Amino acid sequence: MEVSGWAIFLALLNLKDNPFLEEEFIKETISKLKVEFKEKEISKDETVKEVRKLFHKIGCDPTRYRPSFEALARRILRGEPFPKIHPAVDFCNILSLKWHVPCCISDFSKVNPPLVFRAGKEGEEFESLRGNFPLEKKPLIEDKLGPFSTPITDSKRTSVSENTLEFLFLSYFPLTKFEKEKIEEDFSYSLKKTSFNLKEKVFNS
Repeated sequence: MEVSGWAIFLALLNLKDNPFLEEEFIKETISKLKVEFKEKEISKDETVKEVRKLFHKIGCDPTRYRPSFEALARRILRGEPFPKIHPAVDFCNILSLKWHVPCCISDFSKVNPPLVFRAGKEGEEFESLRGNFPLEKKPLIEDKLGPFSTPITDSKRTSVSENTLEFLFLSYFPLTKFEKEKIEEDFSYSLKKTSFNLKEKVFNS
């Protein structure tokens, strides 16, 4: 890795049936989030603080470029509805809310390994779902065709669609908060709430 202090959990998933994520699982996760942060600021959360430290370490302002967990959690805590996009994307977002770390999911057929985790260079950018996104001093993951994922947003190039059959799930943990066995157990439990199968999982730090 070209960026230190992170642990990346990757899982390759495929469909075993029509894509779905149990509604009750979504409601349960959001309810727990609201209870947890009822009297605590997101910025005071220990995992959030560690992620922010890693952003600062690389030269990225986490207030200007919020880690995706923070951005999503703040919207939900303001009373906005959970954004339902695609069951695989929703599953990714729910795990982000459970673990308090940025998570992303890509169409694996659009990803060209090997993957490299590094810092963005001057002038680099990619087209995200919201338009061009500057990558300089951002943690990112690239394949042979270039960067496609960050802890902030992901590229349009590898985005999930209704035709996606294989999914690459990625989560960005601070190494100080990375509990492998606990994560594996919770991932396996959460996966049972979906129509996806686990093909392979990898930890990298």
